[in-house]
Amino acid sequence: MGAPFKAYDVRGRIPAEINVPFAYRFSQALKQSLNPGTVVIGHDMRMDSPALAEALTQGLLDSGVDVRPVGRCGTEEVYFHTAASGADAGLMVTASHNPPDYNGIKMVLKGASAATPDNAFNGIEEIMRSDAVLQPVADYAARGALHDLCDRDAYIERLLNEVAGQDLKPMKIVCHAGNGCAGPIIDLLEKHLPFTFIKIDHKPDPRLPNGVPNPLLPEKREKASKAVIEHGADLAIAWDGDFDRCFLYDHKGRFVEGYYLVGMIAQSLLAKHPGGTILYDPRLTWNTIDMVESAGGVAKPCRTGHAYFKKMMREENAIYGGEMSAHHYFRDFAYCDSGMLAWLDVVADLSASGTTLAERLEERIAAYPCSGEINFTVSDAAEVQKRISDHYMPQNPEIESQDGLGMVFDDWRFNLRASNTEPLLRLNVETRGDKALLKAKVDELRGMIEGVG
Repeated sequence: MGAPFKAYDVRGRIPAEINVPFAYRFSQALKQSLNPGTVVIGHDMRMDSPALAEALTQGLLDSGVDVRPVGRCGTEEVYFHTAASGADAGLMVTASHNPPDYNGIKMVLKGASAATPDNAFNGIEEIMRSDAVLQPVADYAARGALHDLCDRDAYIERLLNEVAGQDLKPMKIVCHAGNGCAGPIIDLLEKHLPFTFIKIDHKPDPRLPNGVPNPLLPEKREKASKAVIEHGADLAIAWDGDFDRCFLYDHKGRFVEGYYLVGMIAQSLLAKHPGGTILYDPRLTWNTIDMVESAGGVAKPCRTGHAYFKKMMREENAIYGGEMSAHHYFRDFAYCDSGMLAWLDVVADLSASGTTLAERLEERIAAYPCSGEINFTVSDAAEVQKRISDHYMPQNPEIESQDGLGMVFDDWRFNLRASNTEPLLRLNVETRGDKALLKAKVDELRGMIEGVG
């Protein structure tokens, strides 16, 4: 039973680890552990997701909990409706970018605050692992109520409010939904925006005929990149399956590292909220700090991971937080991540500046070239990190320990952190305007990691 419970969600193979009985008992355990009155439930496009969402719904109704269904949607729609409706929790059935034989449950609590092991998952798992017989309510009158589908128009209105009153310029934009859930949202936004959308793999398809939507994989980028060039588009947007992350390509078809978008979106929001606080993850930092501080904002690091960001966003009342993995968090979106607000902010910024995405980013890439995230399979991540640390300590670097091993030198820095779910070490390196140094240090670290891994 324990295998599907990860650090901040539930995720596992279908049907061995996650199935309809699992989902039903999860709902019963949720009721017993947290005693919610109302729960929002949505699901992605995967083959098993509707049945799992139905089992969650039935388990809650049978336990006396009201349910507000969203239907097929993106994760951020569950966040939005949980916060907007005042529900006590929200559940999203999705495996995002995992392989087709996986599924899972993402969860938020009241106000769309982060569900963590301490405040949610440990209690639910403990009940599910026990021999406790979880009984439904005694009679029909005590069952929960099933509400109408949540009003998607309210969510679309919130997205459009992000660019309300701004002079958006006509653009040609390639949209690569990867047969995930983003396509229908673009269709709803389209009539309100002065953009021509070129749609590829647009319709949600549970068969995933073009593979799992994961634009972080280089082999998944070719379609969007080619389409930009073929159609003479201004840029392209791609999403993962539940569209809580968005990825951009410039007009030359080049994939944009998520790191550089953090600073760009931060400056856009600081123009609306002067002096605001911006959170960034510790893997790559210099460009973000530079852009935030030059715009009069306050830049603060936050440990990688959505639960950490959502918690610190609230604590700091941060207006925005960005991870280089393409999660973008917004104070005015219940401090949650949105794969739609991010690209809307970018195109509004381009409209206001009259520049292209390539022009905006090339200067930043030249100022702070980075390696992008490089993954290494290792047998003992802690041992590798120790040996790397021992090698560089004589050079007296500044040590960053907020998330993995970070070492900062005068003209370069790196972060080496272990994956929470796989036997991987993830390396990120950046320099101050020196591409040759970047290559040299990546090669140097690669040699040491592979040599001891």
